[in-house]
Amino acid sequence: MEARKTLGTTGTPAEARARTAARGFAQRIVDILIDGKAEDTVLLDISGLSIIADFFIVTSGTSDRQVRALASRVIEKLAEEQIKPRRIEGLSDARWVVLDFGDVVVHVFTPADRRFYDLEELWGSAVTIARVL
Repeated sequence: MEARKTLGTTGTPAEARARTAARGFAQRIVDILIDGKAEDTVLLDISGLSIIADFFIVTSGTSDRQVRALASRVIEKLAEEQIKPRRIEGLSDARWVVLDFGDVVVHVFTPADRRFYDLEELWGSAVTIARVL
């Protein structure tokens, strides 16, 4: 599902298809998070800004327990489809959990850590695809 491109170019038809698939995958993760009662979920298109991923999902849980539960929910639901993250960071502390699925990177924060790291401001030039409060 991973397609890499040179920033500022439109890419090949195959890259466009991969990006469309990645967007659909990101939206599926947003749905999983919302069903798990995530708060203030944002889907950002960072494809024109970075080569590390095409999409960031930024969301919050009300506590470290809920952050862990939300991240675990995403991992478990996607495992049912034989999809595993390439890398998981922060699950033990559960203040900021990162799930790296290649073209889609999920950030699940406690409210205080989300305000502190302020990824939406850091990636302020990204296109907001969806926001669910």
